[in-house]
Amino acid sequence: MTCWLHWFFLGKSDDQIVLTSKMRELLGSRGDNWEILTSSAFISIVVPLIVFFALQRYFVRGLVAGSVKGG
Repeated sequence: MTCWLHWFFLGKSDDQIVLTSKMRELLGSRGDNWEILTSSAFISIVVPLIVFFALQRYFVRGLVAGSVKGG
């Protein structure tokens, strides 16, 4: 557990911080910028969805190729 905590919280410069941490900073100190947070969360999920739907047949093909027949 301490290894993961070190990875998440220590030694991060501004160019190494993940997107979710940056989005958390958008709330500000008072936590009143929910409109900005929700819009940035929506924008951040668009790219993985586009990649998934573009490559969906390859994901399904890999899942089917790795499955085991019951019996």
